Amino acid sequence: MVRIIYDDNFKKIFSKIKDNSFLEKIKKQIKKIIENPEVGKPMRNVRKRTKEVYIKSFRLSYVFHKERSTIEFLDIYHKKKQ
Repeated sequence: MVRIIYDDNFKKIFSKIKDNSFLEKIKKQIKKIIENPEVGKPMRNVRKRTKEVYIKSFRLSYVFHKERSTIEFLDIYHKKKQ
């Protein structure tokens, strides 16, 4: 069983989203990540060890810790802020 952790920054951004269809897309991606944590694109340089999935023109950033069997959701940001 994988343990899920939501970063404070992620919670703050998620709570501010008002578009219901976008919220559903985020929830679908979160379910997909929980089912298969390796699904995201591995990042490099500053974001090394993190993975990202694409949602519309946004990115959902997370870290999968295999040894601890945890997934930590870090951020949702626009792709231009990469």
